[in-house]
Amino acid sequence: MEKIFRTEIAGRPLVVETGKIAQFANGSALVRYGETTVLSTATASATPREGIDFFPLSVDYEEKMYAVGKMPGGFLKREGRPGEKAILVSRVIDRPIRPLFPKDLRNDVCVNNLVMSVDPDCSPEITAMLGTSIAIAISDIPWKGPVGGVVLGLIDGKTIINPTLEQREVSDMYVTLAGTLNKICMVEAGANEVPDDVMLNAIAEGHEEIKKICEFINSIVAEIGKEKFTYESADVPEEIFEAVKEYGWDKMRAAVLSKDKEVRDANVAALQEEVAALLEEKEEGLSKWAPDAIYKLEKKVVRDYLFREHIRVDGRALDEIRPLSCAVGVLPRVHGSSFFQRGQTQVMNICTLAPLDDAQKLEGLDEQTYKRYMHHYNFPGYSTGEAKPSKSPGRREIGHGALAERSLIPVLPSEEEFPYSIRTVSEITMSNGSTSQGSVCASTLSLMDAGVPIKRPVAGISSGLITDPDNDDNFLVFMDIQGIEDFFGDMDFKVAGTTEGITSIQVDIKVEGLTLDIIKAAFEMTHKGRLQIINDIILPCIPAPRAELNKWAPRIISMQVPVDKIREVIGSGGKVINKIIADTGAQININDDGMVYISTPDLEKAEKAKMIINGIVSDPEVGTEYDGVVTRLMDFGAFVEFLPGKEGLVHISKMAWNRVEKVEDVLHEGDKVHVKLIEIDSQGRLNLSIRDCLPKPEGFVEEEPRRREGRPNRERRGGFAGRNGGRRPFNDDDDGGASENPKGRRREF
Repeated sequence: MEKIFRTEIAGRPLVVETGKIAQFANGSALVRYGETTVLSTATASATPREGIDFFPLSVDYEEKMYAVGKMPGGFLKREGRPGEKAILVSRVIDRPIRPLFPKDLRNDVCVNNLVMSVDPDCSPEITAMLGTSIAIAISDIPWKGPVGGVVLGLIDGKTIINPTLEQREVSDMYVTLAGTLNKICMVEAGANEVPDDVMLNAIAEGHEEIKKICEFINSIVAEIGKEKFTYESADVPEEIFEAVKEYGWDKMRAAVLSKDKEVRDANVAALQEEVAALLEEKEEGLSKWAPDAIYKLEKKVVRDYLFREHIRVDGRALDEIRPLSCAVGVLPRVHGSSFFQRGQTQVMNICTLAPLDDAQKLEGLDEQTYKRYMHHYNFPGYSTGEAKPSKSPGRREIGHGALAERSLIPVLPSEEEFPYSIRTVSEITMSNGSTSQGSVCASTLSLMDAGVPIKRPVAGISSGLITDPDNDDNFLVFMDIQGIEDFFGDMDFKVAGTTEGITSIQVDIKVEGLTLDIIKAAFEMTHKGRLQIINDIILPCIPAPRAELNKWAPRIISMQVPVDKIREVIGSGGKVINKIIADTGAQININDDGMVYISTPDLEKAEKAKMIINGIVSDPEVGTEYDGVVTRLMDFGAFVEFLPGKEGLVHISKMAWNRVEKVEDVLHEGDKVHVKLIEIDSQGRLNLSIRDCLPKPEGFVEEEPRRREGRPNRERRGGFAGRNGGRRPFNDDDDGGASENPKGRRREF
């Protein structure tokens, strides 16, 4: 039966329609926020998937170009695989809902969000998150939701809930926040160096709005929610785990205490073989539970060490960062490079600079059409000692790359200050915890090594959490988690920022949520950590961005030309600009606003191109000297192109201080000559001189103009301006010069 539910979020209507569309799904809802419309569905398989040891949840966010009235690009004219933005939104929706499913559930659960219409003032990402929560909550799929979500902005120090498009453009942060009635489930943030306390207050304000959303969803569930289905638990049978625990508790405590991941993994693997043999001896077939039982035992031992005894497996204090080291300029030929190591996590980062024309072009549902700064993250199998081939980037690689990218954008110079496209690539060479934050540190180093004038260094660090499930006030936060603490802990709270404030946050949790006290403690811990990395490691390695770009980097200079002169710079069919490119070897890009960017590894060539363009857009001045090329020879002189598209006449009498009988005696087509503009006549024609660029001979006397007996002396008046600006060449009607009489005899004056 069709049902419609209504409420308001941030002054805009939220309408939920159920019971009409997608009725075969376990749960579905058509959600309208303003004029943004998303169809959200949740479907579960009837039986568990065999042979897996994880909960098989997939979350998809599908962007359809019709939602914003656009035609898809490309030859096929239909949407292909999900773009980067869609993948990132899928991850943001996945993270808050996943911990609320039963950990022993092995039935496939698929969540799909189809974006059908977009109102720029009403985020489709938040609409999809709410639709997901409603679809699962009203379904028969076991789940401990609902969750609600909002976007937080910050304008003039004031928190804005779900900012409009206009507000987002001036906001100092963009925070996606999700939570339940009682706790925060997920934080994903980008910010312009926002102080920790301001961010914490914004999260608290956002949670108040989330509580209202959760109450609204609960009212829907109370009216139309289905009874949750029962399922076959995939957890280790209690009696088997108790037997393993009794046998291996002390052995596991000894096995995990090592600073070296390889040693620790080898110890645990050996214990697993012992346990498998023990179980098989006890009863045939029980050894199949050994891997799950050992994993569960290792988790309990590590958590017990941390929570009860405040002991970390590598012996560190709770607020201690693993040994740090870094270097810059580690690779030849590249524009900037760095190496960053924290414990057994290693990142090499390479920075590449290019003209703005190489910025990434985007096709999506929002207003962003290009991206000037790109960070790419690669996580090969060898980084964790796994024998697996390299593949195209998955959701994890895309997500970690985007997080580092978001962390550094606030400190990058503007396009006007630094007219370059920038790409940094993080190659993870060894991984044992928080490679994404290692990528932030390594990117800072390589940007500075490349000479990118960033405002301040950015560093990232993560903190972990162990909680008492029976008491929210009893928790333990610790610094710089390594792999084993990430696997068995309750959160990975990543914060990147400068000495002035936060630039990004990403929170992954494995529990049902975080209290504000936990978040505050995590902020305090990560604040201390990032300052330590900046002051103790980054700045001693490279105190400031290099004053000069690497010699292999392109030199880009910019200039502004009048908009009405752009056509002259480009020329008919691109003739003029292509000639400048051919003559100088520079890459030239011209914006519609008249901003010109000239790029070449050779700064002299860039300056030459700039001089040529300046000559085109500025009116030539009498008395200025130019380098030109002879384009045509006439009896009375030679035409010289001294600026692209601009020609002038060098009369035969202005070719040398001595008498020149024939033009061909001194000039030929293609000759390079140095000329001086000596006159612009009333018709705009340009008269040039070669001899006025040369020293005047001592005692030189100007000769009388040549004349023939019986003919009046007719001195040519004016000159020739070439083809530019509608100017005309000499012809037989010109007063002066040479012409042909009716009998074909040449006249000279």
